Amino acid sequence: MADEVLYQRDGAIARVTLNRPEYRNAQNSAMTYALDDAFYRAAADDDVKVIILSGAGKHFSAGHDIGTPGRDVDTSFDRRAGLWWDHVGKLGGESRYAREQEVYLGMCRRWRELPKPVIAQVHGACIAGGLMLAWICDLIVASDDAFFADPVVRMGIPGVEYFAHPWVMGARQAKEFLFVGERVDAGRALQLGMVNRVVPREQLEAEVDALAAKIATMPRLGLALTKKAVNQAEDAMGLQVGMDSVFGLHHFAHAHNAEAGVDSLGGHDARSMRDARQEGEGTS
Repeated sequence: MADEVLYQRDGAIARVTLNRPEYRNAQNSAMTYALDDAFYRAAADDDVKVIILSGAGKHFSAGHDIGTPGRDVDTSFDRRAGLWWDHVGKLGGESRYAREQEVYLGMCRRWRELPKPVIAQVHGACIAGGLMLAWICDLIVASDDAFFADPVVRMGIPGVEYFAHPWVMGARQAKEFLFVGERVDAGRALQLGMVNRVVPREQLEAEVDALAAKIATMPRLGLALTKKAVNQAEDAMGLQVGMDSVFGLHHFAHAHNAEAGVDSLGGHDARSMRDARQEGEGTS
């Protein structure tokens, strides 16, 4: 397994850790595929009953990698999530759609169906692509310093690829979350039902470990069937179809940006998005 993700098992609990702390755990494809390896490893291990997903360093995840030295958007990987062709060497939307269908939407959908409970241990930033990783988890426990945001409407894009917003927080709150693009702190996230628990930062790991240990006393098949039951009910409420429809809008936005502007991200990178947020919040 690549160094972008760490894996540790303690009894019936597997801990999977995003490990690019120097870049706030921004997700390049190498991290995505290493995370896929880790989830497969935990799923295949009969001794593992619960999985914890956490982030090394000061933040859970600042989202997709849109500008670090390790950005690997033009690198081929062993495709696993679908049968779309390799994006490398393709032009325009044919490249972007194939890559994001595989690395983002396809991977997240499959991880959501992992037949063991997954707990997200969230601290610091959980932004855009970071939301996708938290939202595929069954439970989210956040520290009191955690914050959540999906600011990509500033790029002209209607939210991240794994578009679970209306199901996670309700339609009206999802609109505000996206329209404004501001941070939602952990306390507000708890009120909205985005997270299960909020605890002081210094107690976060212990709280998650204790919750995982309690869940691990349940029968493995019972947990798997219960997770499937709730996921199926959520799908009956339109989650899968809704994501498909929004994924098309997402790529229409990329195509519009590329045709009318300088690139598919509307001319933004990580620095410009940070500066725009700080300007909007009146911070330095």
